[in-house]
Amino acid sequence: MSPEHPSTRPVVPYAAWPSPISTAHVARAGVRLGFPTVLGEEVWWTEDRPSEGGRTTIVHRTAGGTHHELLAAPWSARTRVHEYGGLAYVVVPGVGVVFANLSDQRLYLLPPDGEPRAITPEPDRPAGVRYADLRFHDGQIWAVQEQHHEDGKVVRAIVSIPLSDTGIAPGNGNGNGNGSDAGSGNGSEVRSDAEAGFENGSATETGLSSGFAEPRERVTGSDFYAFPSISPDGKHLAYICWNHPRLPWDGTEVRVTRLSDGTSWTVGGGVTESVIAPTWRDDRHLYVISDRSGWWNLHRIGVFDTSSQALCPAEEEFAGPLWQLGDAPYQVLADGRLAVLHGRGDLRLSLLDPETGTLTALDVPYDGWYPSLATDGRSLTGFAYGAAVAGSIVRVDTVTGRAESLHRDVDDLPDSAYLPTPRRVEIEGRFGRHVHATLYPPASPEAAGEGLAPYIIFVHGGPTAHSPTILDLQKAFFTSRGIGVADVNYGGSTGYGRAYRELLRGQWGIVDVEDTVATAEWLVQEGLADPARIAIRGGSAGGWTVMAACGTGGTFAGGVSYYGVSDLAQLNATTHDFESRYVEWLVGPHDPVLYGSREPLGHVDDVNCPMLLMQGLDDPVVPPLQSEAYATALAERGIPCTYLTFEGESHGFRRTETRSAALAAELAFYHQIFST
Repeated sequence: MSPEHPSTRPVVPYAAWPSPISTAHVARAGVRLGFPTVLGEEVWWTEDRPSEGGRTTIVHRTAGGTHHELLAAPWSARTRVHEYGGLAYVVVPGVGVVFANLSDQRLYLLPPDGEPRAITPEPDRPAGVRYADLRFHDGQIWAVQEQHHEDGKVVRAIVSIPLSDTGIAPGNGNGNGNGSDAGSGNGSEVRSDAEAGFENGSATETGLSSGFAEPRERVTGSDFYAFPSISPDGKHLAYICWNHPRLPWDGTEVRVTRLSDGTSWTVGGGVTESVIAPTWRDDRHLYVISDRSGWWNLHRIGVFDTSSQALCPAEEEFAGPLWQLGDAPYQVLADGRLAVLHGRGDLRLSLLDPETGTLTALDVPYDGWYPSLATDGRSLTGFAYGAAVAGSIVRVDTVTGRAESLHRDVDDLPDSAYLPTPRRVEIEGRFGRHVHATLYPPASPEAAGEGLAPYIIFVHGGPTAHSPTILDLQKAFFTSRGIGVADVNYGGSTGYGRAYRELLRGQWGIVDVEDTVATAEWLVQEGLADPARIAIRGGSAGGWTVMAACGTGGTFAGGVSYYGVSDLAQLNATTHDFESRYVEWLVGPHDPVLYGSREPLGHVDDVNCPMLLMQGLDDPVVPPLQSEAYATALAERGIPCTYLTFEGESHGFRRTETRSAALAAELAFYHQIFST
C-alpha cells in the first residue's frame, strides 16, 4: 500500500492504528544470522530457527550459490561457554564441519553426506565440558575449553584436539569460523570445498572411526581465555586472558606461548587496558585492538620486543564488548590492508592501510555491521544491517566495492511506509551528562494521530552493551500502531569510548535510571510524547533498569521487564561464573545496606504503576527467583502485576511461540495502561 498524503489519512487514536505487522511476523523474523566462514567461494554461517524451538543450525552456501542446511533437528550448534556462547563451529577442509552440540556440549564432526558423530569424550557431568572459539590448524581443532566440576569450580584452558586421534586424517589446510589462518588474508593459499573434497567426501573416504580425542591443554592458569591464534610458522600461540574480578572490557592481557616448550609471556594489555582480537601480521608482530587511548583502536605490537604502534588513532571504536567468544572485528586482506569496522554507536566498514594510517570508507548500503568478519583475502563477508533494509549476510568485493546480500534475516518485509525512520539524538541528562538515544516515531500510511503520541522507552541489556539502529520489526510492530519508541544507550553503554562506558562503574541503578528518566522528560519537553502515556521496557540488565525506574516516581505509566534482575544478593548467589563478580563493578562489594538501597526489590514501596514481568524458567543467567520475588512483593502491596513464565526458555527467548505470546501480552499491557 502506498502512503497517502498526511492530510487524507484518517485520524485514529494512537496505539490503535491498523498494522500488517503481526506478533507471528515479528517472532518468525528473529533468525539471528552470524559467525560467517569463508573458504574460496564457499560461505558458512549460523542461523537460529525460532520455529524449531530456537535451535541453531549451520547453513552452507556453495560456489554455485545454492544453500544447504547442514544440521537437521534435534542437532543445535550452540556453545554454553560463559553461558553467552559464541563461535561454535569450524570448517575442516576435506573433512567436514566440527561443531559444539547444545544438549551435551561435546564436539561433533559432520562429514559430507554423513551423520554427526562425537569426537570428544563424554564428560562425567552432563554438559560439563564445553568448547568455544573453535579454530582449525595443522590437523588439530583449537578451542577455549570450559570444565564444570562437582564442587562448582569452573576451569578454563586453551586446548588442541588432534583429529588423527579420532581416526580422521585431514589435510594440512587451516580454518576457523571467522576467516581461517588460510582465509585470513595473510597470503596463504585458500582452497574451496570442492577443491578440498568437502562436497564429494564421505565418511569412508575420510577414514572415520569411533575413537575420541583427548583434548591437550596448551595454556591454563588464568580464569578466562579468548581468541586463540596460531602464528604463520606454527611455532607460537597468541591469545587474550583475564582474571576475576575483571571482565574483558575492564582489563585483559595479550599473551604468546611458544608451543615447543610452553613458555609464555605478556606482550600487551593490563589491569586497566582492554586488549582484544590478536591477529598475526607475520611471525614477529601482532595486530590487536586496545583501548589504552580511551577508545578501542587498532595497534601493531612486537611479539619479542613488545613495541607498539597505533595504526589509526581516532575517537572511535573499532570493536565492541566481548560478550560472545569468536568475534572478528577486523580482517587482514591479501594485499596487507585491514578491513575494519569503526565508528561511534554503529560500526561502519572501511579499509585501513596499516603503513600510512589511511582509512578509506567502503560505500555500501548498510548503516552498521556486527563485529564478525570473514575474508578470502579479497572479499569480506559479515552480518550488515540498516534502518530500512533487512539484516543480511553480505559479501563485499574490496576491489570493486560491490556488495551482495547472500541471505536475509527477514524474508517478507512490510511496506517501508510502516517502518519508522530513526533519528539519533543527544540528550542532556543529569549534571549536564550527554545521553545517547535513537527515536523511532510512529509511522503508518493508513492512519494519523491527534495530539501527543504514547511512547515506550527501550532499555538494552548488558548493561555493558549497545543498541544499534538495525531494522527491528519489534519496534516497527509498535510504531506502526501509533506508539513511538525511544531506544536509550544510557551511560555505561559501549560504542562511545571507555569514559562513557565507565559512567556505570559503581553506579548501576543510578546512571542508567537517570538517563532513561531524562529521555522520557526530554520527549515531553520536545512536545513529542504524552507525559501520561510513557512506558519503559527492557530485558536482563534492562529489566533491572525498568524495575528500578518504576520506583522513582510518576514518570512512567507502566513497565515491562523480561527476565530482569531485582535482587543483588540473590544474583550473586546464583549467577554463572563469567558474571559472578560483575555486581562488584556495577555496584560495589557486598553490603546489605548498599545493595538494599540500589536494587529494585528494595524500592517496591515506591512503585505506583502497573508492571508486566516475563521470565524463562530455564534461565541460568538471571534465574526465575528474581522475577518471582519482585512479582510477589508487588502483589503484597496491591500493585497491579502480571507475571508470565515460559518453560524451555533460557536467557533471551528463542522459540516462535514464546516470542509471539510475549509480544501479544506486551501490546495488551500497553493498551490497558495507555487507555486509563
